[in-house]
Amino acid sequence: MNQTNLTTRAINTIRFLSADAVQEANSGHPGTPMALAPLAYVLWTRHLRYDPTEPDWPDRDRFILSAGHASMLLYAMLYLTGYDLSLQDMKDFRQLNSSTPGHPEKHLTPGVEVTTGPLGQGFANGVGMAIAAEYLASIFNQDELPIMDHWIYAICSDGDLMEGISSEAASLAGHLRLGRLIYFYDDNRITIDGGTDLTFSEDTVKRFESYHWHVQQVADIKDVEVLDQAIERAKNDDRPSLIMVRSHIGYGMPTRQDTPAAHGNPPGEKELSGAKKNLGWPESPRFHVPAEVRDHFLEAADQRRKAHAEWKESFSRLERAYPSLASQFKTMFAGEIPEGIKESLPEYESDPVGQATRDASGRMIRMLVGKLPHLMGGSADLSGSTRTLIEDQSPFSADHRSSPFIHFGVREHAMAGIMNGMAAHGGLIPFGGTYLVFSDYLRPSARLAALMRLGVIYVFTHDSICLGEDGPTHQPVEHVASLRAIPGFRVIRPADANEVPHAWMEALEERENPTAIVLARQPLPILDRDRFAPAENLRKGAYVLADLGDADPDMIIMASGSEVGLMVGAGEELARQGHAVRLVSFPSWELFESQPESYRFHVLPPQITARLAIEAGVPQGWRQWVGDQGRVLGIDHFGESASYPEVYRHLGFSTERVVQIATEIMTGQGE
Repeated sequence: MNQTNLTTRAINTIRFLSADAVQEANSGHPGTPMALAPLAYVLWTRHLRYDPTEPDWPDRDRFILSAGHASMLLYAMLYLTGYDLSLQDMKDFRQLNSSTPGHPEKHLTPGVEVTTGPLGQGFANGVGMAIAAEYLASIFNQDELPIMDHWIYAICSDGDLMEGISSEAASLAGHLRLGRLIYFYDDNRITIDGGTDLTFSEDTVKRFESYHWHVQQVADIKDVEVLDQAIERAKNDDRPSLIMVRSHIGYGMPTRQDTPAAHGNPPGEKELSGAKKNLGWPESPRFHVPAEVRDHFLEAADQRRKAHAEWKESFSRLERAYPSLASQFKTMFAGEIPEGIKESLPEYESDPVGQATRDASGRMIRMLVGKLPHLMGGSADLSGSTRTLIEDQSPFSADHRSSPFIHFGVREHAMAGIMNGMAAHGGLIPFGGTYLVFSDYLRPSARLAALMRLGVIYVFTHDSICLGEDGPTHQPVEHVASLRAIPGFRVIRPADANEVPHAWMEALEERENPTAIVLARQPLPILDRDRFAPAENLRKGAYVLADLGDADPDMIIMASGSEVGLMVGAGEELARQGHAVRLVSFPSWELFESQPESYRFHVLPPQITARLAIEAGVPQGWRQWVGDQGRVLGIDHFGESASYPEVYRHLGFSTERVVQIATEIMTGQGE
């Protein structure tokens, strides 16, 4: 068989393996895989550097299917090139417990770099990977030893480019001149509701050129040589590249090609049969993979994996010439925290005036950056306010790749998506700061961080109504509860400056869950740890701060973050009145829930039913800790604009109010 015929058969194998799987599942998106099969063929046989036997080797090229609904395109390529997927996995597409779910999922399917599906996410993830690659290259690449020298490829749809996160990420990528990015825009001109001209008439070329991207257009995706040449040109430009590829969704279908019906519906037996006839493909058996095509893909994979062997040799040379650098590389990619950091955590003297927990966090970041080269991040234009500024560091830029500090700009959503890409790339622990109220802007990316089990760190400051004069637009009341609702997402709200370093250590050492460290702008009292339990107990999620009074406690008061100082003042007043009260610092529900039942019952004995929780936010969720007979002092409405002490007291957060509610609970009065 000549090469042209083999190429055509290989491309049609991709098309119909994808379409057959969607038809078998009676669910999925056949049109885009059928359209993009030529592009996938060129990438996997001529450009991508990958090793199916070791999918996670550090210097592999990354491929992101930002158009995650076209998942069968990716699964087909992974199977055909020898990853740990079988033909049965293709047949089990979208079935329970299969390795081929409806949208690609990191950690579930070998070769999948990031979880995609929500459009625009993969676009931002790739930008994060490119930042990681540039930063790591600046550390580890030596003359003739390119330890970090790979490309990040992505396929993006019309929907990806419509989503705002893509605009945010593209703007930053162009500004930073991230030339390792090569993105393909699938210009099929079809959306679910109809043609893209319903809503999308912008000049994409001019748009991306204004972002400082290198833009090319390929008029016909079927011309594999033109595709190949476009990719080569992209590699020779130092700007991020967008290759606009004109395709035809549902290519080959008799009546559905170039229609919305080809997008998100199974083709149907008649349409699928017609497509096979049109393209000269046998109608049966389903899932037909010609032996010569399978051999062709496996031979191509063997050629592509040679880069891995060459990289191993380069790394061996690095170990011999620069042993400490090679050791650092292994430490960073293992996500290990160097010894000695725990022993050097700052401790603060008790102080009734205290300091803002955001200030303690800022000092912790500056200390960590000097000892933890894999910590990299910044903020969404709020580095001073969030205390995420790394002083004496020029920021990461197009001309300065070796800085761990990034200015993300006013781009909260892209920041979080980029952080996911940095973490998924490997070698880095990313962090990003903004006000807690703006966590709404990045929630989709935070949710995907939890789904992907990525240990990214969010620094959320200005955590409550104590933002004061900025008023209810900037005062988060529902946000902590909202973040707690994300499965696998950890929220830590430190009570004082001494709890903050332990919150950071918990976030750094947990590599399979994202963590939000929620911090106050206003000064919080620094507790006297000679009187109260050690701050390191934060890592248990909740702990007995103190038992006050001359008897066993007959009531439990619990609080998180900013309200712990208020709880302490009220507890001491109750003790003076003759009550026995247990005070519980409760910085993290998720950490507490992970403790053994024996510990949880020790902190919150079931027999003590008189309970009060205090938190300057919506009470949602606290019922599980206070029980049916307890109460919650929270906020069920938006805040007010005034000085923070005035707002705090106006909304009921005062010692007198806490004492009143606690007394009512103990005497059976009130609610």
